[in-house]
Amino acid sequence: MLPIVYYAIPAFLVLVLLERAWLARTKTASTSAYRGYFGPDTRASLLMGLANSLISVAVGVVTLALYLRLYDHRLFEIGTGWQAFLLLFLVEDFTYYLWHRASHEVRLLWAAHENHHSSEYFNLSTALRQSWTTPFTVPLFYAWLALAGFHPAMIATQISISLIYQFWIHTELIDRMPRWFEAIFNTPSHHRVHHGANVEYLDRNHAGILIVWDRLFGTFEPERSRVIYGLTKNIETYSPLRIAFHEWIAMIRDALRPAPLATRLAYVFAPPDWSADGSTRTATQLRASERGQVS
Repeated sequence: MLPIVYYAIPAFLVLVLLERAWLARTKTASTSAYRGYFGPDTRASLLMGLANSLISVAVGVVTLALYLRLYDHRLFEIGTGWQAFLLLFLVEDFTYYLWHRASHEVRLLWAAHENHHSSEYFNLSTALRQSWTTPFTVPLFYAWLALAGFHPAMIATQISISLIYQFWIHTELIDRMPRWFEAIFNTPSHHRVHHGANVEYLDRNHAGILIVWDRLFGTFEPERSRVIYGLTKNIETYSPLRIAFHEWIAMIRDALRPAPLATRLAYVFAPPDWSADGSTRTATQLRASERGQVS
């Protein structure tokens, strides 16, 4: 049985077509501010998503076996009632926040996740630009849920709900939701910030469904200035193969350069763009530099 997110894929594709058609039909001065769609970029996103789905199915077989084994040795009897699903909703969403934040702060994980941020456009097709290697990193973060006592079928269902929710927030067509909604939930405005290459937006708003984690742990940033989508250094390619593996190649190349072991390990486990000689700067360093210039 496939996780329910796979059954939502036809709806995702229909909504992509509708958004693209609406933007094309209503292209006026009022909509020219939207980045909209660009054919080669959209094709790359769709191909990335297709391959991710196939890889996730294959990896999911092994993941399910691992989670079932852990569930057999569960620490608590949580059950499968509505109370268990409510608790799972909260702990899964927090686990997603931890994984997502780590994927921006540890280069090894960023090498897998960076693919999703490589588009300079922001539309519903961007939601489908999924990594070919995160299916191998995500299960490590969620394994504890099975050991804690959540049945693997429940975990797969909740992960699917989270992914389905996150599809609609990849759009420029929705400006702001009601204030109470923006305070609690992840929204298009919050997620546009997350996809921004603006210095003030780097490594911000890691939420899945609930934005409260970012507010609690100091990673929230509201949308103020216009968002510049993409990476701090864009890769200038629409090749799915290059999108999927270019950062892995760069990381391995950096780690294999002659240097002390600590330096080599830092190129793998330090934040993205860390460098021993300071030739590149991390998001934290860029923000600190900008604050210094402002002051």
